[in-house]
Amino acid sequence: MLKQNLQQKLLQKLSPQQIQLIKLLEVPTLQLEQRIKKEIEENPVLEEGPEEEKELPQQEEEDPANEDEENIDDFSLDDYLNDEEMPAYKLNSQNYSKDDDDNKEIPFSTGKSFHEHLESQLGLYQLSEKEYTLGTYLIGGIDENGYIRRSLETLADDIVLSLNIDTSVEELKKLLSIIQSFDPPGVGARDLQECLLIQINRKIAEGHNSNILLLAQSILKHYFKEFSKKHYKKIAEKLNISDEELKAAMDEILKLNPKPGSNFGGADSNMQQIIPDFILELNNNELNLRLNSQNSPDLRINQTYREMLKEYNQNKNQKTKTEKEAMMFVKQKLEAAKWFIDAIKQRQNTLMVTMNAIIEYQREYFLEGDERKLRPMILKDIAERTGLDISTISRVVNSKYIQTPFGIFSLKYFFSEGMQTEDGEEVSTREIKSILNESIENEDKKKPLTDEKLSRILKDKGYKIARRTVAKYREQLNIPVARLRKKI
Repeated sequence: MLKQNLQQKLLQKLSPQQIQLIKLLEVPTLQLEQRIKKEIEENPVLEEGPEEEKELPQQEEEDPANEDEENIDDFSLDDYLNDEEMPAYKLNSQNYSKDDDDNKEIPFSTGKSFHEHLESQLGLYQLSEKEYTLGTYLIGGIDENGYIRRSLETLADDIVLSLNIDTSVEELKKLLSIIQSFDPPGVGARDLQECLLIQINRKIAEGHNSNILLLAQSILKHYFKEFSKKHYKKIAEKLNISDEELKAAMDEILKLNPKPGSNFGGADSNMQQIIPDFILELNNNELNLRLNSQNSPDLRINQTYREMLKEYNQNKNQKTKTEKEAMMFVKQKLEAAKWFIDAIKQRQNTLMVTMNAIIEYQREYFLEGDERKLRPMILKDIAERTGLDISTISRVVNSKYIQTPFGIFSLKYFFSEGMQTEDGEEVSTREIKSILNESIENEDKKKPLTDEKLSRILKDKGYKIARRTVAKYREQLNIPVARLRKKI
């Protein structure tokens, strides 16, 4: 049975302005420029340039009897044209001198891609149409590091199904040996051992220091398992060589490139440019913070629409229905432009408030640049200092960078967990990682420190940390285990 009843609900909804601000907070400096350009393209009322001082049109009294214009005349032009409400943010480029007014980007060519580079070398050989097709297929199976990961048997079956070409493993081996002679050296290998051997064999063929290279070749060919596990003593005993000879051979092996395709500077290479959102300068022990609003233009309302509104305000009783509809469109675009400019201003204020709080919290670090001066800090600490919500702090911190006298850092770098020493003092885990890294750098490479020994070293310094925790911190620092750090 259907029933009708009344209910009251209290709902919290975000306004369009709040949604716009939230989205802008997440945008880093590099994308902010693109976002502003997109808004200018979509909103004809918004344009680049400094705000000009203009005499504002006087608002006439409304005619209460004129109900047809109620939807048009319920707003004041002063709400949109008041110069005092326009933010006075100045978005200047920080990467050029003041004398350089005409900043131009220099175009560059990325050249050939990695696979195009290999295919161009394949075309230099006298191959039949079938061989060239098979060679191109093999090149297409090479990954970004320069390896062929699939077996030739599997590739032969795939070629029959996809290209309808009957081939054999022997034929593919012949073509693969041709590809393995290409540049960069080591390309087309099926595993690390083959990759390093290809490079050593080429050096020997070119007539370099053959005695040492022949020794390195023997190590890679017959004792690769011991080499990968750094069992140097076993290698020296089996080859009956001295430590000096073994060290010379290992030095040659370490010069080889284990990923020949990754350093290729073509179109496949990924280039990421980091532009800092903040610039921090240290002058006479004083920290000066500013936003890096590079390439972002001043924003203002288009003068044409100013004049249009002025004319409408003076002759609104004589306007046709079409003209009134046009003014409704202008009103919507004016609101959008005002919201956007206000959102930009609020974004900058929020960024500055948050970053200033981080600098104040980590003041000792920013004055000296010593990582051990970093205090334990979480999002909640900054939220309490600024009065902002934790989610807002998270959006500010995400994908943002700051340029300091000690380098460019992600804002997330300054956040870390804390733990207590034996004296009860709270320290950052980053300080512990710094001590851990320093201990490993100063260790005897012939007898690297195990995680157990590192745990004891930290305990002697007042940090009571279990071996398992040391292993976790070591992995976070991308430091291998003691066995793999061993050197001759």
